[in-house]
Amino acid sequence: MTSWGFPDFDDHEGVHLFTDPASGLQAVIAVHSTALGPAAGGARFWHYADSDRAITDALRLSRGMSFKNAMAGLELGGGKGVVLAAKPGDTITTAQLQAFGRAVESLGGRYVTAEDVGMSEERMKVIASQTRYVSGLPVASGAAGGDPGPYTALGIYLGVKAAAQRGLGATDMKGVRVAIQGVGSVGGGLAKLLAKDGAVLTLADVDEGRAQKLAGELGATAVAAEAIMTVEADIFSPNALGAILTEASIAALNAKVIAGGANNQLSVRDDGRRVHERGILYAPDYVINAGGIINVGLEYLGHGDEAEVKARIARIPERLVQVWDESDRTGEPASDVADSIARKLIGR
Repeated sequence: MTSWGFPDFDDHEGVHLFTDPASGLQAVIAVHSTALGPAAGGARFWHYADSDRAITDALRLSRGMSFKNAMAGLELGGGKGVVLAAKPGDTITTAQLQAFGRAVESLGGRYVTAEDVGMSEERMKVIASQTRYVSGLPVASGAAGGDPGPYTALGIYLGVKAAAQRGLGATDMKGVRVAIQGVGSVGGGLAKLLAKDGAVLTLADVDEGRAQKLAGELGATAVAAEAIMTVEADIFSPNALGAILTEASIAALNAKVIAGGANNQLSVRDDGRRVHERGILYAPDYVINAGGIINVGLEYLGHGDEAEVKARIARIPERLVQVWDESDRTGEPASDVADSIARKLIGR
């Protein structure tokens, strides 16, 4: 349901705005659903052109977390934290991290935070000094938890292989051309796993030096960030920020499959149908990128160890196949099918 002037408001249980004049903190915490458990989702530190865009991002991301956690079979709802940077390139301060921790604590456990863009294990430790409702903390070897990035990358890697088999008929990744947008913790981890399998990689990042360095290490090709979506490839893998699949960019895509870890890849819902009508196989983002939340979610819930985390991540391809089978049966876009399954799971 659209409300309060924000098209992405989806009957959210709560949207909380926080300020702390002493530290300069400005933050949004959006709680989409607690039907399955506390609303879990990472906090990101990012610069937005205006506060409305930050609120919109929190709304979209928190809804995505509800769907992601439900599809991953976790006893968690969906929420998201957004901490606003005053200008591009700012670094979050210790005082701001502490203030954000107090904001999380004030919600009494309805929201559980973890790291996302602009955050880290060390920053989570500072937040944890102010609240118990935090995950993604350093853990002992073999335990669930810690940096979610490598686990997100692992799940995407398994999903990309499943998508290659489904969309290309590929029995392995050798020679499969993959264009990867964003080579940070997740995209870079994915690139390394695919390179070991003999995939032919084209890499791009807003930090061109990072993309060129990784390309040199892996024997890949690096291109400018603005060129990656039109590169001729078998698979386009978005692993940076969201809303990159628009009417124009979908029309210009030169790939048969979209499978990557960026959240909220579709700019608007209709873009899922545009992808479908072009005959491009789409791996819904919150299904394929669930590895990180599986890791930190099990850490917070105290369920299992690293072996259990990896066993659950290994089921990501099964959930993708379920979505694709239903899409084939009904003729509906994979994105709409996944949304429908997730909404039923959370009773929406």
